[in-house]
Amino acid sequence: MAAILISGIAGGLAQRTARRLLAAGHRVVGVDYRELRTPLPPELAGLEVYRAHYNKTVIEDVFKHHAFDSVLHLGRAGNLKESAGKRFDLNVVGSQKIMNLCVQHRVKRLVVLSTFHIYGAHPSNHIPIAEDEPLRAGLEFPQIADAIQMDNMATTWVYRHPEVKTVILRATNIVGPTVKNTMSEFLRLRHVPYLLGFNPMSQFVHEDDMARAVIAAWEGDFVGIYNVASTAVIPWRTALELARAITFPVPAPIASVFMRAAGNFPQYLINFFRYPCVITDRAFQKVSGWTPSLSAEQTLWSTVEKARTLQ
Repeated sequence: MAAILISGIAGGLAQRTARRLLAAGHRVVGVDYRELRTPLPPELAGLEVYRAHYNKTVIEDVFKHHAFDSVLHLGRAGNLKESAGKRFDLNVVGSQKIMNLCVQHRVKRLVVLSTFHIYGAHPSNHIPIAEDEPLRAGLEFPQIADAIQMDNMATTWVYRHPEVKTVILRATNIVGPTVKNTMSEFLRLRHVPYLLGFNPMSQFVHEDDMARAVIAAWEGDFVGIYNVASTAVIPWRTALELARAITFPVPAPIASVFMRAAGNFPQYLINFFRYPCVITDRAFQKVSGWTPSLSAEQTLWSTVEKARTLQ
């Protein structure tokens, strides 16, 4: 039985991951800077939870009171409603603190969740994008700078601290019924816009498949940076059809203003509705044996089904 710390435990992905680990008999502790909804479902019985900012002293006490074998750092703050300073403190300073504590307390295994957004959507992107491609996102949009810096820091960590076997997962769009990230909430809108004249290829991975990917990275005997994608690569407007959304076109020149008004949609993500950012996870599937189990249709419909019944 392993003792595992999961950050970001207020989120759907972290809870899906925790359920699987608890069911397998492991001891799981969760931490998050956000408040966790209670009561917890029966599947999370036995989960011990702390509320703490990742860069504060409380997180040190969590490590002192538990002898963790592994840490699954799934708590990247991607909500742009948070100030840039708070995101930097959580994603960069907080991640560095967690990684330092892993060394200090002799944690054997660390999994860090990053994002494919750091590659950026750009007309010059290769298709598909492998892990050694340049990170274009920060060139135009500073909103993603903290995510890029966190990923770069973790990448350096892999080689500076070989005593902590570290895996960084650059995941495509994670969606699902309990995920409340920007893409999932956008798909749940009844009327979903698309950019007139654009229909880029897109990828989505279901939260259950992503939870299995996190566990596969934790269980494996490998280190490094790995993309996590899905079997299906589909046009954006096909994705909206599978989500049974009512769609309407928006001229590209006014997209930024319109998207912000429609749902506080971050500007850097608008380029993902213009240009493809298709990643390959061939390397991860090879070393881990993981493959996604849900189709694009199952993935997208499960994400929006509850919202559609209420609309």
